[in-house]
Amino acid sequence: MRPYEKDPAAIYAASFATVRREASLARFPSDVAELAVRVIHACGMTEIADRLDHSDDVAERGIAALRAGAPVYADCEMVAAGITRRLLPGTDVRCTLNDERVAGLAADLGTTRSAAAVDLWETEGAVIAIGNAPTALFRLLERLDEGAPRPAAILAFPVGFVGAAESKAELAANPRGAPFLTLRGRKGGSAMASAAVNALGLLAGGGLQ
Repeated sequence: MRPYEKDPAAIYAASFATVRREASLARFPSDVAELAVRVIHACGMTEIADRLDHSDDVAERGIAALRAGAPVYADCEMVAAGITRRLLPGTDVRCTLNDERVAGLAADLGTTRSAAAVDLWETEGAVIAIGNAPTALFRLLERLDEGAPRPAAILAFPVGFVGAAESKAELAANPRGAPFLTLRGRKGGSAMASAAVNALGLLAGGGLQ
């Protein structure tokens, strides 16, 4: 067996030092760079820094919302499960995907359960974390076009081969006035979305650990 690091603190420090050394972070505002670092750490791919699109105020607005007690809406249970609750004391993390109303609503609308679940979100001032379903992001943008209140921040990392790249491209091209962070292309996932929320939680709490 080859030698390997066993000290948790050393592993943690070396991991984030590697991200900061290898990723291209200079173009981000300092607070958005912290979100980028956490997203990169969650997936192990420093090269995605070049594919992150953002509004400059996404961290500022997300932090303010969390400090004000705004809820976090997750598109799937995996995103919700990945959010570290101790970083967000008093924050209500909500996932409506398994709400009993969703199946009927999806049938009525002729869409996916993930998209129908978005219709149950109270978007005003909320932090939105999407790490699975492109249809959830498309539906969120449709709701904003229909006049739904703007979220404080949209953290959009839907993944896959059908609609993922397209939904994120639509968000980046026209965020409907909402601050956002997203990853261009097919890559994404629940771990990235959760990591972005956790980074906001750390910043809202006064710093990064």
